[in-house]
Amino acid sequence: MYVLILSGMALCLAAGLYWMIGKWALLYGIDTKGKRFWMIRLGITVFAGSLCLIWSVAGLVEVHLIVLFAIVEFVAFLIRHIAKNHTKEKRYSVFRRLYHSGIIPILVTCLMMGYGSLNMRQIIRTEYTVTSEKLQSGYEVVLITDTHYGTVQNPDILIQKIEEINALHPDIILLCGDIVEEGTTKESMQEAFRILGSLESTYGTYFVYGNHDRQDYRTAVSRSRTYTDEELVRAIEENDIKILCDQWINIGDDLVLAGREDAARIPGRLSSIELLNGVDQNRFIIVADHQPIEAEENAAEGADLQLSGHTHAGQIFPVGYLTEGFGGLNYGEYQEGGCKVIVSSGATGWGFPIRTQGNCEYVVIHLKER
Repeated sequence: MYVLILSGMALCLAAGLYWMIGKWALLYGIDTKGKRFWMIRLGITVFAGSLCLIWSVAGLVEVHLIVLFAIVEFVAFLIRHIAKNHTKEKRYSVFRRLYHSGIIPILVTCLMMGYGSLNMRQIIRTEYTVTSEKLQSGYEVVLITDTHYGTVQNPDILIQKIEEINALHPDIILLCGDIVEEGTTKESMQEAFRILGSLESTYGTYFVYGNHDRQDYRTAVSRSRTYTDEELVRAIEENDIKILCDQWINIGDDLVLAGREDAARIPGRLSSIELLNGVDQNRFIIVADHQPIEAEENAAEGADLQLSGHTHAGQIFPVGYLTEGFGGLNYGEYQEGGCKVIVSSGATGWGFPIRTQGNCEYVVIHLKER
């Protein structure tokens, strides 16, 4: 299925490239009817389309060029029909020269890629405040998710945040999945948890699995893993990080922290009813789930707060808006029944060293008594 989806995407992109090359040739007055041009056009299309099968930055650039080229074509079509009585005006001739140069899609793509690259190189702090009558005192919870360590972001960027986080003197540190992934080497995996193990808090650091941590997608495409489940668990626990996989734990006098198995591991993941069975409903219940799903089910079982990541806030514009449009929880603060949901954009991105939507972040949640 994974290969079929990628192949379908590559075919769609190839069709768009084939059209774009033809349109660009026409803009520059190149004869598009000859057999030689047809072969060159087809060769470029096949080569460029194949780049997308390896999930490359080149493929991302191609997608932006195609979409922007189509937008420019649409705008040009509107202008030609709406402003046909103003063709001799200076502003019309300026647009016509820009259009025929083909520079607009290239310039906008370069600006977006440049911004996205710079945006990936910084991690900001985002803060939320949650109040509840169940709380007898205040807590500071730090949420770190989706570091995808050793892949698309310079590791030093995360390392530099450790001292900053420790200076906050948090009560709980929560690592909410996809800390490492298929592209992480065994050495980088061990390094990631050694670094995160140096985080300091009152009640410790807790980890829940994401859909990438155990390199499930390497298995799906028949590539060997770089570390085993046992090596991953050992690296986590050796650094005094506690794994919560469909388990819950009491913290202090008035908190419960429940960590869920990732939804990618269904079957095998407990239901909300099974997970929260026996939990003291008088305590403030936090559910940590890598993917922002089943919040209504958690709310029905008494959960007060769900913390998630996974979405990267879309990462590549306008994916996040599409997620929201289809009813998914993409980024920020939501209310699902009696449960507050906070979805982080993650400390880095996935797949590409570029982020054109949202910011890389770690999250501080201030829990306060009402």
